[in-house]
Amino acid sequence: MFITTAGIGVVEHEGAIGPASVGPGDAVVLSGDLGRHGIAIMVHREGLSFESTIESDCAPLIKPALALLNGGIEVHCLRDLTRGGLATNLVEIAAASSTHVQIAETAIPVREGVRGACELLGLDPLYVANEGRFVAFVPTGSADRAVTILREHDQTAAATVIGRVAEHGSGLVSLKSLIGSERNIDMLSGEQLPRIC
Repeated sequence: MFITTAGIGVVEHEGAIGPASVGPGDAVVLSGDLGRHGIAIMVHREGLSFESTIESDCAPLIKPALALLNGGIEVHCLRDLTRGGLATNLVEIAAASSTHVQIAETAIPVREGVRGACELLGLDPLYVANEGRFVAFVPTGSADRAVTILREHDQTAAATVIGRVAEHGSGLVSLKSLIGSERNIDMLSGEQLPRIC
């Protein structure tokens, strides 16, 4: 079986949205909580049960993404967080832009049910796939407005700033943990669990 998709349209803005546009001083904006889709898939496939029901975050993101552009936000990079989750996508962006991306664990929203399931299953929510989440890199001065715009949409109502771009040259992602220590975030190694696509 062959499945083919194609997109035909017109680019209606002049911004260059991609890793090459990311630079020091950018804020990292996450559109919502992490991990629900991947954990919901695993729970369903494996017949697992938890105290709280975990529903997928699957949602169309075109309206909030366009709202950022139409709201005058200078979006430097925009990436959906499917394969490899937040961590892998940030590492790819940092490497491509030769920057050091710093994020804070305390700023990253993960629902308690998802966090508990990840702990039981030995998974890190930073690497769990999402289907209705994206990360945006915007100038620090526009970060609060970007969050305000995103929170006007149901699927991005939990948008928040989770970090910043520190400097050129390193291609690293570092995480400040709940206890204040700092560790580097690596690419996803091995096979993503659960296997989504």
